Amino acid sequence: MVSSAAADGPRRISILGATGSIGKSTLSVIGARPDEYVVEAVTASTKADRLAEIARENRAKVAVIADPAAYGALKSALSGSGIEAAAGDAAIAEAAGRPADIVLAAIVGAASLAPTLAAVRSGARVALANKECLVCAGALFMDAVRQADAVVLPVDSEHNAIFQLLDGRSLDDIRQIILTASGGPFRTWTIEAMAAVQPSQALKH
Repeated sequence: MVSSAAADGPRRISILGATGSIGKSTLSVIGARPDEYVVEAVTASTKADRLAEIARENRAKVAVIADPAAYGALKSALSGSGIEAAAGDAAIAEAAGRPADIVLAAIVGAASLAPTLAAVRSGARVALANKECLVCAGALFMDAVRQADAVVLPVDSEHNAIFQLLDGRSLDDIRQIILTASGGPFRTWTIEAMAAVQPSQALKH
């Protein structure tokens, strides 16, 4: 089930990870179509000033910073705006579960799991831009999706490429799907330098 605003009204959207590259891209789309979206919540990890700027620019209802130590800076930056400020992991999960039509899950790493689950359980349409929800807890995550009868749309590049390939096709018609790597941290290295790469270096990507 997907919660929704009035059929002819703007869609409510929450952006988890608003200061990252995917969050920025999403905000640019919203900025180009201001009549089509209402920003419910925006979150970030540590960049309180930038988060406050985003919240003000997009008239968000609430802005949440993961780092409790940055709460004072966020609240001060939002003073007089009418935008609610909060901090901490629990507050981010609460923001993710607020009524919305779409929740963009773009928090990096395993920290995205709890808020994305909250969004799934709220009935929002979840635009998933995070791999770790599936890598760290795929069975648990997909079970929650089924229980909530939620809709999860892959928006990360690799996920979305596969999604588009599979759209409207029977799995019986597909023998294999091949993904190539972008090169990661070694994309500018020479072949000679690549020969000496250590696992610890690869894991930093």
